[in-house]
Amino acid sequence: MPSQLVCRPERDLPVAVLTVSGTLDRVTGDALGAAVRRSLSSLPERLLLDVGRLHVTDPLALTTLGAVVCQTAEFPGVPIVVCGADRPTRDALAASSDCAGLELADDCDRALAAAGDQPAPQGVRVRLRPVPEACRQVRHLVGQACAAWQRSDLTATATLVATELVANVVRHAHTTMRFTFELRGNRLIMAVRDGSLRMPRTLDPAVTDAGGRGLRLVRDLTDAWGVLPVSDGKVVWTQLTTGATA
Repeated sequence: MPSQLVCRPERDLPVAVLTVSGTLDRVTGDALGAAVRRSLSSLPERLLLDVGRLHVTDPLALTTLGAVVCQTAEFPGVPIVVCGADRPTRDALAASSDCAGLELADDCDRALAAAGDQPAPQGVRVRLRPVPEACRQVRHLVGQACAAWQRSDLTATATLVATELVANVVRHAHTTMRFTFELRGNRLIMAVRDGSLRMPRTLDPAVTDAGGRGLRLVRDLTDAWGVLPVSDGKVVWTQLTTGATA
């Protein structure tokens, strides 16, 4: 009988909660990865992964769990908290070199209450249509936010990166997009989610079209960037480090 894994999102914002039940093995690991990416794609303050009803029958599946939870945790500014794990699962995650800094909690309700005590990041979230005017709109929003957060020294860089991210959707994805811009500690986080499954082109120096140049510009101007694929599109994210914590 085939394994079954159920991943049920309980909430998305401000704190995402994903309840996972059933059997985790090498077959169902892909489904878990897709569900975690979906929860991260809204850029919550943190993701609580409730695995209290998850059965890990194959020792190799523990490696799968670690790969999903810990490698996806590079998505900027979104800590993942694993709740309700049994002792073997906790030990396996704690022993993984990829999972350094991963948070473990006995109970998701308590972890959710604790998350509510944390200061919320300052941010802007807006939906944009895939039209050239979206680039002007996002430049205005980013400029206003940098001024309000006293990060005017990064206004020029942030507005340029935001423009390239949005322009890439306008040129290539042609879908409605969700733009998120947040100040998390000493990091400026930008993310654009669109509805296209087409991944950005490889940063090949030989690429000379506008899309290729835009991606190289994003790479060169930011401290980190990446692409988070989801079932109905993707999220392109970037991170800039500021001089001080607000």
